[in-house]
Amino acid sequence: MSAPVQAAAGQLTPRRRAAGPGGGRPRAGVSGRARGQGIGYYFILPAVVLFLVFIGYPLVRSIYQSFTEWPGFGPSKYVGLQNFTAMFHDPVFITALVNTIEFTAVTTIVSTFVAMVLAAVLRAKWLFGTVFRVAIFVPALLSLVVSGTVWGLIYEPNFGILDSFLNAVGLHSIAISWLSDSGTVLPALIVVAIWQSVGFYMLIFYAALHDIDPELYEAAQLDGASVVGQFRYVTVPMLRTVTSIIVTLNLINGMKIFDIIYVMTGGGPDNASQSLTTYLYSLAFGGQVAGAIPAIGYATAIGVMVLLLAIIIVAAQLAIGARRRLT
Repeated sequence: MSAPVQAAAGQLTPRRRAAGPGGGRPRAGVSGRARGQGIGYYFILPAVVLFLVFIGYPLVRSIYQSFTEWPGFGPSKYVGLQNFTAMFHDPVFITALVNTIEFTAVTTIVSTFVAMVLAAVLRAKWLFGTVFRVAIFVPALLSLVVSGTVWGLIYEPNFGILDSFLNAVGLHSIAISWLSDSGTVLPALIVVAIWQSVGFYMLIFYAALHDIDPELYEAAQLDGASVVGQFRYVTVPMLRTVTSIIVTLNLINGMKIFDIIYVMTGGGPDNASQSLTTYLYSLAFGGQVAGAIPAIGYATAIGVMVLLLAIIIVAAQLAIGARRRLT
């Protein structure tokens, strides 16, 4: 090695050592990335604070409150599991629990199936298809309070559209007071809930249908599959993931249903349409069911029970969906 080259090598050696293994300036780079990650935490800090203040703390406070007896004023009294054991001796709670489970099961099954079928039908390019898609989706834009008010007028026995039509076609025996009969009030509310939500779920299915490879339908046609066969063996399996999401949304919405029932019936007649959420509302705010003195501790315990039921049902559904996707 010549002298100039050795001199140059001698000058470069200290720089290499100062730079450390790997060359460049790794220490500065690592510290720069660390500073960047630290800055990122500051950006999510407001969301974390809002979550803790408006969701985290109320949730923890509610769980604690469910173990107390508190009328809404004065100090609360710790009663342990008394509120939870009292539920299973409360006939109104049992009725509300059965109604909630029935409401959730029927709306989940019917809404999911109808939305999928409508999306598959409207996926085909036919005349006025866009008009029908918009018409089906419009109810999803309305609030539940508006939907409940409108359908309350439709079910009205004296001047409602439904009974007026039934009387006009001679079906006088069917023209009844739908919301005042304990046998028909819950099905009538279920119809409203399905009408209000099916458009939104149909839109999700409709968007998911565009991701299905058209060659699958062509292959099914070559194998002699009918339209129904294509729907059964191609559409339904390919929409399995989206279906799981929609079922989960249906389950959550069914467990916490409140607006439609409160606006249309208030839980009546004789608690025939009472749900867990409407019942705990009556307990917390001293409605006709609870009497004059609110029972906020007991109402909070019912709210915690609703949360636990929702978690259990949704977790079971997700586990079943994951197992089916693996198979």
